[in-house]
Amino acid sequence: MTKIAVLVGSLRKESYSRKVAKNVMGLFPEGYDPEIISIRDLPLYDQDLDDENTPPKEWTTFREKVKQCDAVLFVTPEYNRSVPGVLKNAIDVGSRPMADSVWKKKPAGIISNSPKNLSGFGANHHLRQSLVFLDMPIVQQPEVYLANITTLLDENGKINNEGTIQFLQTFVDAFIDLIGKYK
Repeated sequence: MTKIAVLVGSLRKESYSRKVAKNVMGLFPEGYDPEIISIRDLPLYDQDLDDENTPPKEWTTFREKVKQCDAVLFVTPEYNRSVPGVLKNAIDVGSRPMADSVWKKKPAGIISNSPKNLSGFGANHHLRQSLVFLDMPIVQQPEVYLANITTLLDENGKINNEGTIQFLQTFVDAFIDLIGKYK
């Protein structure tokens, strides 16, 4: 079984990113186990706690969950042309201590979204910068920026556009190919 950590960059229970993540999780074939790993309760990263060997329990739990996964799917909204602080904090928590980063060599996929026309382009590319530094191979094509997300989801949170579903399936297939190169 190939385990995929799914990190949602929004904390709201009914966030668009969470709904998109759940839709995409359903596109993985048998043999793949995508699971949303919560970042809600992660205390802010403070290197002193690692240096003193007193990391919060939430950091340790998060790090262990991600370590057990073969790949990571990031689904995020765009906040102020970047990723939400809570997602950046999760990335920082997982990256330390640097010699034991949970991200190193884990294949990654990124889906960004926005209720506006710009579609989360800024968040997607800011996230890519961090992941390159963390030595995570990233799905290059197709890039996924979902604009006007409010019109793509029905009242049950399901994507209502067949073309978008097919596009997301193409992304999942590319992600599976990338995972296969690193497993």
